[in-house]
Amino acid sequence: MDAASTLRAIKVIHTLVWAVFAGSILAIPVFTVRGDLGLAWGLIGLVFLEVIVLLVNRMRCPLTDVAARYTPQRQDNFDIYLPLWLARHNKTVFGGLYLAGVVFTVWASAFGAG
Repeated sequence: MDAASTLRAIKVIHTLVWAVFAGSILAIPVFTVRGDLGLAWGLIGLVFLEVIVLLVNRMRCPLTDVAARYTPQRQDNFDIYLPLWLARHNKTVFGGLYLAGVVFTVWASAFGAG
């Protein structure tokens, strides 16, 4: 497989992994409101595992380093199929949503709401 094809494959995989975690973050408050606290906590745990992976890798997805082997490009979305503005602000946007979802789920768990 040539470098361009390999990079495309990495970008597809990276985008799919991102979609799973972004979707999980968005689903946390939905499941909390529905009263499915077990599922909300499960998603919180799943995303927390990704946070650990990012922390271990200096706040970079390991797929970013793999993609970097196949291109000299280094714009914020060189390794994923996301708009540049979202790739640039991804951790801020989804980190804030994740934190809000965790706080909401903690509150709902403590006070029986949801």
